[in-house]
Amino acid sequence: MTTSQEELLPATRRALLHRIAVAQAEGRAPSLVAAVVRDGRAVWYGSRTSVDGHAPDENVQYRIGSITKTFTAVLVMRLRDEGVLDLGDPLEKHLPGTGAGEATIAELLAHTGGLAAEAPGPWWERTPGSLRPALTDVLGEQPLLHTAGRRFHYSNPGYTLLGALVEELRGAPWEEVLRREVLELLGLHRTSAHPQAPHAGGWAVHPWADVMLPEPAEDLGRMAPAGQLWSTTGDLGRFAAFLVQGDDRVLSAESLREMRTPAAPPEAADVGAGYAYCLGLEIRRSGERLLVGHTGSLPGFLACLTFSVEDDVAAVVLANCTSGPLLSALGADLVRIVAEAEPRIPEPWRPLKDIDPSVLELAGQWYWGTQAFALRLTADGFLSLGPLAGGGRRSRFRANGDGTWTGLGGYYAGEQLRAVRRPDGSPSHLDLGSFVFTRQPYDEGAPVPGGVDPEGWRGIG
Repeated sequence: MTTSQEELLPATRRALLHRIAVAQAEGRAPSLVAAVVRDGRAVWYGSRTSVDGHAPDENVQYRIGSITKTFTAVLVMRLRDEGVLDLGDPLEKHLPGTGAGEATIAELLAHTGGLAAEAPGPWWERTPGSLRPALTDVLGEQPLLHTAGRRFHYSNPGYTLLGALVEELRGAPWEEVLRREVLELLGLHRTSAHPQAPHAGGWAVHPWADVMLPEPAEDLGRMAPAGQLWSTTGDLGRFAAFLVQGDDRVLSAESLREMRTPAAPPEAADVGAGYAYCLGLEIRRSGERLLVGHTGSLPGFLACLTFSVEDDVAAVVLANCTSGPLLSALGADLVRIVAEAEPRIPEPWRPLKDIDPSVLELAGQWYWGTQAFALRLTADGFLSLGPLAGGGRRSRFRANGDGTWTGLGGYYAGEQLRAVRRPDGSPSHLDLGSFVFTRQPYDEGAPVPGGVDPEGWRGIG
């Protein structure tokens, strides 16, 4: 992962260093490490520390808290892609007897299963996992606080159940499955369930005095799939590249796009804040930029992994304090600094190698009622359909191989687009989920639902 830091301009590197230096100083973090990944490769590492003569590098472990959930979600998606389970399956189908089995696997991934946020009993993050040896100890007598599927309610026990599901279906401990199916394949050799030297110690910084208190580093036991992992900026940079690009040995790019798609109804406050939860990942709006990733915290540690798919820039930030710098804002700033100072250079435009004439003749202007739309053929072999002016419904479409296309996003996601042809083979109209698109507004020669007035268009007179 180590690459020349000359790949970023000196001014960009200084801006990154300045930003983390301000965060460490103002946030009073004992140490803070960061990395930036661009085009799938680490292009910058930085650190700040309160210890003279020592600066942690990209190989020093920190605890990453709930970023662990993203790793657990990847394991569940692998099971889905193998056909072992369906995201719509109720948990009871694969892991019976939990008391929370009515929640579906997708709902658990999206924190919409209705479960409590925390485990009952003493603060689970600062007490040994041996106090909660069984799932019943994690879930309590009444696991469900809300009707499954109705609202987003972040749940650590929910991801404990997903870890137990992985163990049940793989017949091996969660940690072993994770190492075999994700960590080793992606080369994340410095990511582990327990700390491995060199690693940072966790600290609590007094809110009103510049003094510190060591935090315990407990083994979370059953709740490990929700927050156990330790990792480094080097490893998390590699993991961020995987979350953007995919790796067919672990999970396809298409499945990762699904993981990055909002899956939970946001709370009213989240709508205003530009926040949504997906399947083991979060989306946050930062200015005009959409950032995907996850944050994490455990007593003594803060963590953030965030990336912009459009800019192909990711940032990782780790600190060893219970509270302090706001790492989600810091990570967003690191992405912004690189994306704005050194914007992504697009690939050269190249014409298509070949084109089916029957597809080419569909390109151009179409009308849904009186609204003008443009259908374009894109260089990647997809179709795009969207309004010629202003906002409105738009989507890309993937060919199905039978003359139809399936919508990939927005209002038309999953909907089928097909061209209806006249007896002579020429296109009459487009049918998109029962909507009829015609070459002219309310074309009387096309089967416009409700018909077209036989007297045609007219003025007032």
